[in-house]
Amino acid sequence: MSLSFMPYSLLIILFILPHTSYSLNMSTTTAHRLPRQLSVDYYAKSCPNVDQLVATVTSQQFKEVPISGPATIRLFFHDCFVEGCDGSVLISTKPGSKQWAEKDAEDNKDLAVEAFDSIKKAKSLLETKCPGVVSCADILAIAARDFVHLAGGPYYPVKKGRWDGKLSLASRVNLNVPHANSTVNELIKLFASKGLTPDDLVVLSGAHTIGFSHCKNFVNRLYDYKGTKQPDPSIDPRLLKALKMSCPPFGRSGNVVAPFDVTTPFLFDNAYYQNLEARLGLLTSDQQLFFDPRTKPMVQALAKDKQRFFQAFSAAMDKMGSIGVKRGRKHGEKRKDCSVHAL
Repeated sequence: MSLSFMPYSLLIILFILPHTSYSLNMSTTTAHRLPRQLSVDYYAKSCPNVDQLVATVTSQQFKEVPISGPATIRLFFHDCFVEGCDGSVLISTKPGSKQWAEKDAEDNKDLAVEAFDSIKKAKSLLETKCPGVVSCADILAIAARDFVHLAGGPYYPVKKGRWDGKLSLASRVNLNVPHANSTVNELIKLFASKGLTPDDLVVLSGAHTIGFSHCKNFVNRLYDYKGTKQPDPSIDPRLLKALKMSCPPFGRSGNVVAPFDVTTPFLFDNAYYQNLEARLGLLTSDQQLFFDPRTKPMVQALAKDKQRFFQAFSAAMDKMGSIGVKRGRKHGEKRKDCSVHAL
């Protein structure tokens, strides 16, 4: 995409938001579990309107608090890549406990409260209609799909049948979360541990077509890339200038965030890939997908074809949503409050 067609004003969209981050970095776990059987009509008899009920909440959240969208999609990624898609990221640390839950891990402290609120509201509604039936893990999967669609992305069927996990440990998060400066090698290895391919990596990274990231995640690219005391030479000069205006090398920029997609930051489309081609990727881990020969062909293909991206993203979300699924009381539980273990 030529920069001559890009509204310059969008190159300097920066926001100050308190206590939130909307990076969609994906957390991982060391062991990949084979997916158990899920089905679209899992609740056909026990809670037939589950999708519609969740939709009443997500549509309202999207209108009132739009940032709930990227925040919830990110939350789903973080759930699935640590212990599998089991709602374990939703659990709060017990008061006085010496073991922190996943959500309190250092790498998860920027998970946005708006995402947790969305799931909490959906769960509360479902408990009035279908008490004790729908898992928090399934609600999160459905809500993530809804927010993708509400932002302009594809609407795909969500398979259900996940039970909520009983284990949630912060110690399982830190070593398994790819960072903003992760190399493509590191990302491919992490995704492979989940049964996901390099193509899945590129496709799922497209979730960065919406959402925001704090200055701390890319400030090294602006001033001291790889210890050179110089900016990342791969970043477009105009984007570099715009980001420097709001992200100083030192000082108070902790609550400043910038959009992953500087051209259409609120629309779920394939502009993310076009931006990578134009050297407008925000994070090092994003931009390197265009430079690495293993991932560049898929970046180019998705940049050219939005419908192909939508189809591939739907399939990849279904694949990711099957990671580490738990079924039955031996391995899982059905929580009435998503933040507290079932008694």
